[in-house]
Amino acid sequence: MSRTAEEVWGKCLDVIRDNVGPQSFETWFSVIRPVSLVEEQGIVKLTIQLPSRFYYEWLEEHYFTLLRKTVTRVLGSGGRLMYDIVVEKGNAETGSKGAHVTLPAHHSGGSDDEVEQIDNSLEDAPDELFDPSLLTGGPRYLNQPVRDSTLSLPGIRRNHPINSQLNPNYTFERFIEGDCNRLARSAALAIAKQPGRTSFNPFLIYGGVGLGKTHLIQAIGNYARAHNNVQSILYVSSERFTTEFVQAIQYNRVSEFSLFYRQIDLLVIDDAQFFGGKEKTQEEFFHIFNALHQSGKQIVLSADRSPRDIEGIEERLLSRFQWGLSADMQPPDLETRIAILQRKASDDGIAIDQDVIEFVGHNIKSNIRELEGALIRLLAFSTLNKRDLNVDLAREVLRDLIKETRITMSIDEIQVAVCDYFNLTVDLVCAKTRKREVVQARQIAMFFCKELTQNSLKTIGLHFGGRDHSTVIHANQSVMNQIETDPKYRQMIDEVRDKIDVRSR
Repeated sequence: MSRTAEEVWGKCLDVIRDNVGPQSFETWFSVIRPVSLVEEQGIVKLTIQLPSRFYYEWLEEHYFTLLRKTVTRVLGSGGRLMYDIVVEKGNAETGSKGAHVTLPAHHSGGSDDEVEQIDNSLEDAPDELFDPSLLTGGPRYLNQPVRDSTLSLPGIRRNHPINSQLNPNYTFERFIEGDCNRLARSAALAIAKQPGRTSFNPFLIYGGVGLGKTHLIQAIGNYARAHNNVQSILYVSSERFTTEFVQAIQYNRVSEFSLFYRQIDLLVIDDAQFFGGKEKTQEEFFHIFNALHQSGKQIVLSADRSPRDIEGIEERLLSRFQWGLSADMQPPDLETRIAILQRKASDDGIAIDQDVIEFVGHNIKSNIRELEGALIRLLAFSTLNKRDLNVDLAREVLRDLIKETRITMSIDEIQVAVCDYFNLTVDLVCAKTRKREVVQARQIAMFFCKELTQNSLKTIGLHFGGRDHSTVIHANQSVMNQIETDPKYRQMIDEVRDKIDVRSR
């Protein structure tokens, strides 16, 4: 026979390359090696080597038609394809490491009548690797080193649902909605009801630490699972994704790693900013992202900053993060903070006076995690020391936290924030006018300058049109008196304070 196995398989690869996508070709066909080409009684047998039984099962199940047509086209109707499968130690069929098992391809060859013309379309083979019938279960992928190349991913067995890794406590019902997160929550609920069928794909939530991003993205998965909106859901942190990918490289199982993630209907990635600087991980996630998105699967991500502010992320991946919807989450406003504290107290079965709740809500503003931590600390101190839970105790116990959350800003910045709230110009507040609305804004600005800066009363007065320090004292006392006697005025001060908080970040 003048032809060699390498030549014949090379021609087969040319046909296959025209009929599958580049990623599928690289994953399933580039690793195959020709072994022999033998002619016996008019039958031409081409033997190719597969790295594991996993490859054999996958090719037989998913590329039946393509391989049948390809072998017949290159070798004729008498062509047959044989698989030489590498079997390592621990396989049921052989006890020796590095042994080989030769199996016939079930679909090799065929009569001319059975063979249809192959064109350059992708009709004969799937371009995407995801198969809904291959749902995984059991332990998470590569939690333990796996060295037997004949093993498929842990749990790649039919009728075994995947472990979603979701926290069942993270639901929409337990998520407190406010102006600070309304867009993110509304979009998240829409996605949970119709994963992959909205324009919010991918969906990325970003914001500072402790604002409820992890709660919200897991709520999507829990809702979709409870209502059977998708078959397979997986929540994973970017750190764990990276660790598993490194293990996959170490144990030569990258193809199986890729296959595992391409099976997911709803993939939730937390803390995507940690992909920054990890080039190989980004490349793998890029291909997984493309496969899922093109298959209509839902991708949900969270990050601690806007995508454009994440350092070390490749431009092509950034562009994909921005394909769908990005929604930011801001620190909770006063009403939301109070609602969160009330929910926390209710969940713990503890009755707390409203004035204590409001005190904590007024003074702990940075994030939800710190807010709930302050309440837990207060409850623990009260219980262990057998003291009544009141505002005086809260002021004592949370003194260091309240001090830490004090904001240091310049006088100019405070003036701008206050004037923005009252829709006035800074020049007007510094002028000699005695209009009531201007005087009110001026006094409030002076009050916050005294509270939030280290400047002397004289310096503060100079920044307000050269006024005397006694004017600053009078303004501060006037604001404090009205806070104590007028609930509406106190609410206005809280709103101004929140505006200053936002500007200071």
